[in-house]
Amino acid sequence: MVSLGERCSPSGRAGDLAALSELDEAALLSGLRERFLSQDIYTDIGDILIAVNPFQPLPLYGREVSERYQSLQTDSLPPHIFAVAGRAYHAMLGRRGGGPRNQCILVSGESGAGKTESAKLLLQQIMNLCKGNSQLEQQILQVNPLLEAFGNAQTVMNDNSSRFGKYIQLRFQKNIVRGAKLSEYLLEKSRVVQQDAGERNFHIFYYMFAGLSSEEKEIYGLLDPSLYRYVSGQFGTQNVAQRWKDKYQEVCNALDMVGFQEQEQVDMQTILAGVLSLGNVTFDPEESNGPVKVSEASKGWLKAAAGQFGVQEDELLKCLVCTMSVTRGEQIQRFHTQQQAEDARDSIAKMVYGRVFGWIVRKINELLAENVDPEVELREIGILDIFGFENFPVNRFEQLCINLANEQLQHFFNHHIFQMEQAAYKEEGLPWETITFNNNEPILNLLLAKPLGLLSLLDEQSAFPQATDKTFVDKLNSSFKGNLHFQPARGHVLGFSITHYAGKVQYDARGFLEKNRDTLPGNVRGLFISSVTPLLSVLFTATVSRTGTLMPHMKAKIIPGADDKFNSTRKQSVGAQFRHSLMVLMERLYSANPHFVRCVKPNSQKEPGVVDNQMVLLQLQYNGLLETIRIRRDGFSWRPFFEEFAERYAILLVKPGVSLTKESCLEILQSTELKGWICGKSRLFFKYWHQEQLAKCVERLERAAVVIQKVYRGFRCKKSYVKLVAELRAQAQSLQNLAEKERRWHLALEAEAQKRSHFPVPMPRKRHPQPNPHPSDKSQQLPVPRPRSKLKESTPFDNFLDPCVPHPVLRTEEHAGEEAEMRKIRRGATLRWFRETQAEKVVQDDGAFPSWLYGMISRREAENLLHDKPLGCFLVRISQSQPGYILTYRGQGRCRHYMIQVQPNARYIILGEHQAHASLTALVRYHQTVGIQPFMEILTVPCGQKSSKNLDYENLEYPMLSSPAGKAETLPQKQSCPFMPSISRPTLPCLRRSENFQNQQTPDKSRTNPSSRETRQQTFPRLRSSIRLAMQEIQQFNSYSMNISEQGHSSRHR
Repeated sequence: MVSLGERCSPSGRAGDLAALSELDEAALLSGLRERFLSQDIYTDIGDILIAVNPFQPLPLYGREVSERYQSLQTDSLPPHIFAVAGRAYHAMLGRRGGGPRNQCILVSGESGAGKTESAKLLLQQIMNLCKGNSQLEQQILQVNPLLEAFGNAQTVMNDNSSRFGKYIQLRFQKNIVRGAKLSEYLLEKSRVVQQDAGERNFHIFYYMFAGLSSEEKEIYGLLDPSLYRYVSGQFGTQNVAQRWKDKYQEVCNALDMVGFQEQEQVDMQTILAGVLSLGNVTFDPEESNGPVKVSEASKGWLKAAAGQFGVQEDELLKCLVCTMSVTRGEQIQRFHTQQQAEDARDSIAKMVYGRVFGWIVRKINELLAENVDPEVELREIGILDIFGFENFPVNRFEQLCINLANEQLQHFFNHHIFQMEQAAYKEEGLPWETITFNNNEPILNLLLAKPLGLLSLLDEQSAFPQATDKTFVDKLNSSFKGNLHFQPARGHVLGFSITHYAGKVQYDARGFLEKNRDTLPGNVRGLFISSVTPLLSVLFTATVSRTGTLMPHMKAKIIPGADDKFNSTRKQSVGAQFRHSLMVLMERLYSANPHFVRCVKPNSQKEPGVVDNQMVLLQLQYNGLLETIRIRRDGFSWRPFFEEFAERYAILLVKPGVSLTKESCLEILQSTELKGWICGKSRLFFKYWHQEQLAKCVERLERAAVVIQKVYRGFRCKKSYVKLVAELRAQAQSLQNLAEKERRWHLALEAEAQKRSHFPVPMPRKRHPQPNPHPSDKSQQLPVPRPRSKLKESTPFDNFLDPCVPHPVLRTEEHAGEEAEMRKIRRGATLRWFRETQAEKVVQDDGAFPSWLYGMISRREAENLLHDKPLGCFLVRISQSQPGYILTYRGQGRCRHYMIQVQPNARYIILGEHQAHASLTALVRYHQTVGIQPFMEILTVPCGQKSSKNLDYENLEYPMLSSPAGKAETLPQKQSCPFMPSISRPTLPCLRRSENFQNQQTPDKSRTNPSSRETRQQTFPRLRSSIRLAMQEIQQFNSYSMNISEQGHSSRHR
């Protein structure tokens, strides 16, 4: 045991700021700057990682780098984001001191610091650590690009800013991921209808304009993007448009990979097009005592929005221009002013987009939910990627909520790093000099306290119909007068300022009450529930939970006045929902073991290789990183109790029955070479590097145990083998002795017969020779060896060709019969699956199968077919054990077999790949240009049939399917194919190869296209004709207006 405060890490690893000899702001900034300019963007503060955004791609995340950081000990490697993922994963499994426990990783920093990319890299490395063999890992990885498209947007500070917060919970059974759950927080819905200068709407709108073909745009009802008000008539350059087009393909592939149905995707994009069309509806000023009217220029847009939403045009117009309410059983109609109608229009657009986003999150959770026994204990790793601290020129209600979330996370960091640790030192009586830190608890009380916190006062004002933003600001000024963290706005500005932990932010209070109420115009919910678009009906049938998430609700009764009640009494405010969701999030974080990643933004110009010293220093100051370095250098981050430590590391004493006491802990530590630890009253205190040193000691014993197990198991197997061989030889000797005894008995009988007296024998009658069923002169047949693949070497234990050597008995005949029956049942089920669901999709237009498709042949037969074929030759066969296909590829010196999964949404995916395909043919074409991971093997030549007479898929033509009674039924030989569609096709055999086999040995280059959506069966919106008519009306009006303007321009020149 040594004294408190040993200050340098024994590892001596570069990049650990906790090992600095001089600790001040200048040394901290200099160290980060030097590492950043040498492209070392990651720096450790003990077990806390600092990540500086490089604003450029770096070669730090390849496969080789990922594999290096998958080991348990990474202390000899430089700091990296993969090391944080490894620490969380191994700690979840109980390999880093203590038992298995839930983990969470908090990625924090201001907007543009690189939090989203860091979260994606963490998720990628954890999936690599799982080493699972299912498609679930790829589905989880596809969640990020999907959510980025619908929840991220370009701001003045960040080109890919997260406009919502997300917390991904990965569920593990031992070391295998079993499911995932996603929680989202406060989507910035106001961005749908309004963007500040230099900013854009959500990415998905621009992706659709760039990625959809002209025919698809006509189907969805989309025109030139310059016509739409919600995207500000903005579009990018040609290079930007091409990048958006590629992103759209990624989003479509992510939807397919995760499992969204085709009709759901079509309905979703139609609804998004309806949001854009609704934004173009404008109103003329109202007449006396009458409703406002839709302007002549936007009547076509109203018709288009109604068709895209699947509702009646007059019903949608009624929701925009008036409000229906019920008072004492009487319906009262109130007409809107022009401003109220525009507010109703924008409210509908925001609500629809928010419901679409919530439905995507809910659908992801349904598709990725774990499918295990409820009694099975699952561990969890959570990754929090939430919006960073924001201070824009104009800060609104959304910025207040975002900064509140960051205040809460900073308080969690302070509580875990400073308060808990220093309280433990005081409780255990350790000598310790208190480290002061910036405690932001008073700011949280200002925002969250009840009943006089800012959000509580906002809810109170929102409940009064006559309250305005000015009355709300006056209430704040009177309630927080004298508060050091609150400052009223000067002059006649309607706003206020709050001094956050990261600096002072001035908020514009205009729109606070409206956004907090988030009211939906009357009768809109009932209108959308009755929509002919199923998805829109589902969106508004669902209810919203206390945390703001969309909950399924199948049965909804629509009664008069229900919408009014929905908006007033039952509906919570946005602020209340956000407060509840933050409360749930913090409960999850406090119940898990946290890991921290602090992202730093080097400059505001987003330039690579540029460091703004003042900007970086400001982030280091308000994040409290200087105090963090001090407490990580002088303090003890790992503080296990005696019982916990003794239970985990009793194995180091290599003796049974170790008691869970203080004495046992000291004995364990004395058997190691650890230095710098402290023993308290009830717990031990360790430096952050001690866990890795103890893990090395345990690993040495585990390796020794593996060697002992290997030797012992080898001894047991050898002993069992020798005994089995002796028994078989004894059995063979016994059979040989029995045969010799029988032979001697026959010889004795023959000799005795010769000794008998010879009597006259009558001549036999002439008879036709009869075949002898049991010829005695035929020699005994040797056992037929089992056929093997020509691409594999034989081993001495494959076939027993020597008749003198006894044959091992592997199983009983009864067991073999049961296995054969099970194989027969599985085979029949797979053939039935192919006949009922796949045959029509695989067969070509001429009624023939592709040349690369084989029937239900075995793995060995497939390898034999390819053994003399060129490199890259391939075939696709039907799996014998389960519904699906197997792609067999002729590689260098061996064949590889890739499992092809058919997802519930009818997409074809090679297991482990990240690309989904609409058909089996599209999958083959794609991999004729793009290699199959991980060896990047490209399909070249299909393995065609040798002749058209003897085909390898005859079992698919007339399958022998087991009946319920277990008897096979044989289909007639002459009947037509039972699973071919009844459509007009050439009168060719229903199952056959194409006639020209030689021409199909080389792939058709003209048909090779990496896009997997080319063969997708076209799905249309429900009211496609109405949408088309509305688009024609809009185009006619625009052409007429253009002609009028041109005539006016020419007349002025005259």
